[in-house]
Amino acid sequence: MTVSPSFLGLPDRLAGCAPQAVLFSAAHGSTYPGKDSSGYALAAHAIRAASQEDAGLIEHWDFDLGGPLFAGGPVSCVDAGEIETIMHDNAGNRARIEAKTREILALSAVPILLGGDCSVTFPFLAGFADQGPVWVLQIDAHIDWRDELHGERYGYSSPMRRASEMPHVAGMVQVGLRGVGSARIAEVEAAQHYGSRFVTAREIHTAGIEAALRHIPEGARVVVTLDCDSIDPGIMPGVAARTPGGLTYTQVIDLIAGLGRRARIAGFDLVEFYPPTDIDGLSALTAARVLVNAVGAVVRQD
Repeated sequence: MTVSPSFLGLPDRLAGCAPQAVLFSAAHGSTYPGKDSSGYALAAHAIRAASQEDAGLIEHWDFDLGGPLFAGGPVSCVDAGEIETIMHDNAGNRARIEAKTREILALSAVPILLGGDCSVTFPFLAGFADQGPVWVLQIDAHIDWRDELHGERYGYSSPMRRASEMPHVAGMVQVGLRGVGSARIAEVEAAQHYGSRFVTAREIHTAGIEAALRHIPEGARVVVTLDCDSIDPGIMPGVAARTPGGLTYTQVIDLIAGLGRRARIAGFDLVEFYPPTDIDGLSALTAARVLVNAVGAVVRQD
């Protein structure tokens, strides 16, 4: 296994104080029978490597954030590294991801997970069972409401369906939707019956991020799951399902910052970056910058 540098050169622990956020990665969640998820397992290393360009600059002025990453304060985020996962050990992977999420929440820190495909999202959300109620903000081209696929109910097509069944999930907003995707009519109807708020990419392009944020109750605790295919493939080509018309980088970081001001980011995952289709490291760099903005938003909400 390739040893990754830490994200932004962050430490793995802080001396004398608890972190505000803890970043960790998980290569595999629940892989479908006969499928190979090893391409997604390259994502966290590629993102951490891309972040090294900014590793020495965290005290510099960041124009995305309106100040240095930690707002002039000490480093308050750690990188806990990669947790062990094994392709096709689906139940074991879910248990390990959920346990790590609970461990971080017990520190009163915000967990930030690097996947992996979006099957890691289910156990990540399950880790908040004692932290509810939480809302879910999914930023994605697809609604991910399949009940099962190839006999697997926890794969990458189903995390939002499974989230809707969690008692601690109070509501859901799904942003960036476009194209034909994978949704069947029955799945769209099930999501709408549950009460999920759909916000298409086109609505964001037309009306701005408020088209999504208005559905989030002020002061709510929100877990964000960001699928990299929510971003336009001209900006984020390193995904398995390229779909034209996606969100821009600026729209995504404005959405994250706006959420931090309106509500409270309780957790954040970034999934579905697929390095085998990346072009000249562009997607890894963009993903790293999105994560910088997520950390910055978490720091600024305290």
